[in-house]
Amino acid sequence: MDRFFTPKNNINLEQNTCIIEGEDVKHISRVLRCKESDKLEVCDMDNNEYICEIKEINEDSILLDIIEKANIKRESDLKVKLYQGMPKGTKMELILQKLTEIGVNEIVLVQTKRSVTKIDNKKEDKKIERWERIIYEAAKQSKRGKIPKLTGVLTFKEALEDMKNNDLNLCPYENERTISIKEGLKDSSANTIGIFVGPEGGFEEEEIEKIQNIDGKVVSLGPRILRTETASVVASSIVLYELSDLGGNI
Repeated sequence: MDRFFTPKNNINLEQNTCIIEGEDVKHISRVLRCKESDKLEVCDMDNNEYICEIKEINEDSILLDIIEKANIKRESDLKVKLYQGMPKGTKMELILQKLTEIGVNEIVLVQTKRSVTKIDNKKEDKKIERWERIIYEAAKQSKRGKIPKLTGVLTFKEALEDMKNNDLNLCPYENERTISIKEGLKDSSANTIGIFVGPEGGFEEEEIEKIQNIDGKVVSLGPRILRTETASVVASSIVLYELSDLGGNI
């Protein structure tokens, strides 16, 4: 069953109806060719989801009757916040898609010293809009209970300040040889974990020192060197597997 998101104020539990608006209207009516009485899953972006039946298809909105509320818990209690050093090309699109699928709560874009990609103000809004759409589509496909937040683009200094709000911060680093990411998580009772992954060229030593100065744990992902788009997904997956619901029962 196809899944869509709608703001919470579009859900009317007294009348057992909900409304879908925006780009999804065209997708439902013209691409999927849905008709009245067809069923859809609708999520209110706050981990509440409903099985609905199409009642009325209009040009700019779709009215649905709520048939039942689903009781499947889609979202982890652990909030993983991935800080991504800006990669080049289309790598960001892959990173955003896969992090959304595995359950990351927020993705923060960071301009580090070795980031090749620079986004000027004219292009930033357009790119952010496209990346948010990729996250949205991935959230629908993976049946997330909410849409991960996209933040940025932050400077390295701004990212460090933001990381101070997390209970624990990890930084995978290719030159770390002794502390594994699993050891970095040992005895952790954190509710919010930040993971800072560098761009293609990695971090400079000065940046690693600054991360350590805010009590960030520099860790290893193993004996092999991973690409930035691989490291982001692997590190997040390990954290969600070790401390949360990835790989668990539904």
